[in-house]
Amino acid sequence: MVDLLRCPALDETTSVRRVVGRTLVVVLLCSWLTGPLPAQEPPVHYWHQGSMPPGAIGSLQLQRGGPLPGFFQPVKIKAPKGVLISLAEEGGFRELEEAPVTVGMLIGQVYRIRVMNVPMNEGLEVFPTIEVINRLYAPADHAVRFPVVIELTRQDLQFALDGKFVTRVVFLEDPQWATPAGEDAEGQNWFEVGPGKDPLAIADQLGRPVAILRMGARLPDYDQGPDADFLFGCPPLLRYPPPEEIQEPSPEPAPAQDLRAFLQGPAR
Repeated sequence: MVDLLRCPALDETTSVRRVVGRTLVVVLLCSWLTGPLPAQEPPVHYWHQGSMPPGAIGSLQLQRGGPLPGFFQPVKIKAPKGVLISLAEEGGFRELEEAPVTVGMLIGQVYRIRVMNVPMNEGLEVFPTIEVINRLYAPADHAVRFPVVIELTRQDLQFALDGKFVTRVVFLEDPQWATPAGEDAEGQNWFEVGPGKDPLAIADQLGRPVAILRMGARLPDYDQGPDADFLFGCPPLLRYPPPEEIQEPSPEPAPAQDLRAFLQGPAR
């Protein structure tokens, strides 16, 4: 199991930062109360910081080259039952879909989504962003079966509706240090980091960060409609066909001669 490290002053903050990881997906939660003291700094210099604006980290990742530019990473957006999600495409938000929603997102881009019908807040909206900063290396024909999971929890949505800024960093656990426990079927495993801690740096220490969820900061212009800046230019999405039942291949029958040898037992 993953321990929950919750800050006692969490509900008093105006900014809440969370980190999620996956192998297991583990979530680091942290609230930013004050700037880090020198003694709190990690012993290495991190080029990427969790406080960087959306798109900055992904852009730096693309500059490193490799198998990242142009790759659509499957992303599964989960939310409480009944929550509706709309993704920004071609200059506006598409029709609402009930969660979960799985799409392919380009590495290094920022995607704006619209979230409605939040439990106990049905008339309100939240507009999170998702920035995919790295990829998973699943077999090519099974990539959609192993997406990066972005979970919009009821608590996070409520924080955002209350005016707090929430960040989740999703990371792939280092298999040498991963917690030997299965993932909770009801939600992602997570724990909270304390005030003044950089969730991205901690996620980097524990594994490989792959995505950042931010919500609670901005609202669109309801009179003029969302502009290109608010939608981060509407980067392209990859839509997948509806999931089909996956049938396990039946084992091939053993050759007759092998079967006879098995029945006869070892030669004496």
